[in-house]
Amino acid sequence: MPQVSAGDGAAVVPAYRREAAFFVLAGTAVVFAALGKHRLAGGVETWIGALMFAWLFVVIILGAMSVVRHADCLASRLGEPYGTMILTLAVASIEIMTIGIVMTTGDPNPALARDTMFSVVMIVLNGLVGAALLLGGLRYREQEYNLQGVNAYLSVIVALSVFGLIVPNLTLSIAAGTFSRGQEIFLIVMCVGLYAVFLAIQTTRHRTFFLDRLDEVPAAGGASVAHDPLLGVRSTPYHALLLAVDLGLVIFLAEKLAILLDHGIETLGAPPALGALAVAILVLAPEGLAGIQAARANRMQRAVNILLGSVLATLALTIPAVVIIGLAQGSNVVLGLDRVEEAMLVLTLLVSMLTFASGRTNVLQGAVHLMLFLSYLMLLVLR
Repeated sequence: MPQVSAGDGAAVVPAYRREAAFFVLAGTAVVFAALGKHRLAGGVETWIGALMFAWLFVVIILGAMSVVRHADCLASRLGEPYGTMILTLAVASIEIMTIGIVMTTGDPNPALARDTMFSVVMIVLNGLVGAALLLGGLRYREQEYNLQGVNAYLSVIVALSVFGLIVPNLTLSIAAGTFSRGQEIFLIVMCVGLYAVFLAIQTTRHRTFFLDRLDEVPAAGGASVAHDPLLGVRSTPYHALLLAVDLGLVIFLAEKLAILLDHGIETLGAPPALGALAVAILVLAPEGLAGIQAARANRMQRAVNILLGSVLATLALTIPAVVIIGLAQGSNVVLGLDRVEEAMLVLTLLVSMLTFASGRTNVLQGAVHLMLFLSYLMLLVLR
């Protein structure tokens, strides 16, 4: 059996153990492909459906974590900020495909994408950022990051979240909470255009805005080489291939999960927002763990790149994707939040701008974000 060297005297790990998630994904995919759509959509007892949902949920998270691991290995080989960009795009693709599958499965739910994007913003900017700041602050008192990079993230996040999730409630050309066809096309161009400009400054003109002291190690002659802290890093084609395969299996299983989720919400009469929360947790779990681990390792800039990058990718890529799905279906996608959600979004954005205004973080800022996250959860069930 081939071995994977950990380097620097670390233990050697068998390759089959490092790729265990692939075998679990593949086996689960075979099982659920054999079951068929009819059985998942209502041909099983409720308790069996709940067990199948839990099984799929855990396996998809394992698969997403495998995708993140291969993205991190590619990051180690390619250096920052390309590594973080690969990571956020991989997770964003899982999110977009999952939302698209759920939107086109079962009864129409035009507000699902809005609820999921709002959940992502609340979970990341409050829950995950709060946990990262609190745990990092408890261990290191204060942590530093590149203020210019954070400002770049927040400027685009604020613009897209307000225009995409609040402005639809203020337009007069069509039903409340939606855009007209022309406005939707403009929104697509705005999201894609701003994200393209952001990627351009992240990877070329202002690449140093997104680097910390560990991302690159100076070499002789003033050049830089990527810092490689990861274990078991193999060739670029190896990780790229397995990332693509794991991603495909995750998306296939997400379709099966969507069938169970739609049937479960209909059977239990649960609020659709809970389904959106489940989707958001599903796609954010591995990336959130990576961000918190970076903060605990005193790499706050990498934590910021991962967490704020996931919010930015969600808004910049998911909004155009769901609008295009709506256009293809001939329906208007509801984007505008209700009044309570609008207030929570604006409050979260304001607190985030205050938190990331000095270049240093501490435990108080983490506690504030966590309290806002708990407030979001409370308002989800108690209005």
